[in-house]
Amino acid sequence: MLYDLVIFNGKVVTASDILPQNVFIGINNGIIETITTSVIEGKKVIDAEGGFIMPGGVDSHVHIDQDNAPTGDDFESGSRSAIAGGTTTMIPFAVQEKGNHDLFEVVKDYHVRANKKGGSYCDYGFHLIISEPSKEVLEHYLPQVCQQEQITSVKVYTTYPKLKLSDEQLLDLLLVNRKNKITTMVHAENSDIINFINKQLFAKKLTDPFYHTISRPQIAEDEASYRAIALAKTIDVPMLLVHMSCETALDHVKRAQTDCFPIFAETCPQYLFLTGERLKHDCCHHADHEDTFQGAKYICSPPLRATQEDLEGVWKHLINGTITVFSSDHAPSTYDHKLGKKAGLIDGIPHFEKTPNGIPGIETRLPLLFCYGVETGRITPQKFVELTSTNAAKLYGLSDRKGTIGVGMDADFTIWYPKGKMPEFNLTNDMLNHRIDFTPYEGMRFTNWPRYTILRGTVCFDRDNGGVVGEKFGIYLRRENSALQGPIKQLNPIFE
Repeated sequence: MLYDLVIFNGKVVTASDILPQNVFIGINNGIIETITTSVIEGKKVIDAEGGFIMPGGVDSHVHIDQDNAPTGDDFESGSRSAIAGGTTTMIPFAVQEKGNHDLFEVVKDYHVRANKKGGSYCDYGFHLIISEPSKEVLEHYLPQVCQQEQITSVKVYTTYPKLKLSDEQLLDLLLVNRKNKITTMVHAENSDIINFINKQLFAKKLTDPFYHTISRPQIAEDEASYRAIALAKTIDVPMLLVHMSCETALDHVKRAQTDCFPIFAETCPQYLFLTGERLKHDCCHHADHEDTFQGAKYICSPPLRATQEDLEGVWKHLINGTITVFSSDHAPSTYDHKLGKKAGLIDGIPHFEKTPNGIPGIETRLPLLFCYGVETGRITPQKFVELTSTNAAKLYGLSDRKGTIGVGMDADFTIWYPKGKMPEFNLTNDMLNHRIDFTPYEGMRFTNWPRYTILRGTVCFDRDNGGVVGEKFGIYLRRENSALQGPIKQLNPIFE
């Protein structure tokens, strides 16, 4: 039999196993048709030369073409950046603006955005961001749009005036999500603590970018995480706390998990690799030492934490299993643009609260964790696959086709260079495929990078032969319910 594509001579990695190097993978019509130790032939063949063959990355936290980031990536540039970094599936957000209760209209708008430049290079789904859970939204629009569009996850915020929900609103939403088996993602920071500290900072005219890290202390994340978990326990509903950045907040998740509550955690590269020193105007990592506003490039929320010890606290929970998924929270704005990060520089005076939140990371997510996790021995290749692909597919209802290498699954792969095969390099922004004018990881040393990215059996990134080589044939993914729901108790009768 002649397969469309055969991949061989590599170490095939799943979340549980590494298969022997004599395995052949046969692909037809975009699906993995066989995994065998028998020699098979293909119309096209890829010799992995002993490198790791892993499932394509699933980045389940990506902000693409949002109105609050007009200079950020759109679906064309964001998805191009994704596949160049080994990610074959991304899940961005369709945002409900306050006052718009028609969630069908919200989702329709994001379908238009996803296709306005000829579509996406990678496959994609949507999360819904709910900013106004009115009775009409909760009883009518949310259940119906989730059923029709097969969207099985929503995100909510405990901070930001335009997005913040009260505890009572969150409980109302959690109850609806439980009944409809919708996964709830929570951005957990205490907005009152943040507002209180901001008033003190503004009164003293302390508005340089670095003070963003002061304005959102760890206690704000700690308290809001504990409170969100308490609300989830009240309804007994699964919950994912997103972009967790500090050990004390992660400790709350660990205790809940130990008590068998379905509470999950996500973290991102910035909370493993970057500290708040980057926001200081005299930081040695800034390319132009005459530009004292460059720390604004690193403004994101939760903020970068203060010390290497803080980063190690997150690493600990990544290694011990508290953290379920490793996502990018790709939410960039161009730096040198009046609607980008420079929006926070008014008449030459810095205002961190006017600076758009977020940093780019969709392309560097996998290489960072691979180089500094797998190749240094901090995590196993199996753990890498679990964090970057398998668990996200399970959590967001894609495990029937994404997130692992198996017969019947989509033929999505990231193939790495054999260790030592690729010349090491220091990253510069011009190496990347996003449309952002900086990377927070400028100058970091990389010992490996995806050699090939394959989406449904088609090579769409070949690092040695042109980089992004595929067409935009990504599809919208209709999703099932989460496979990580866990045992759910009988609903309290008073909530019926």
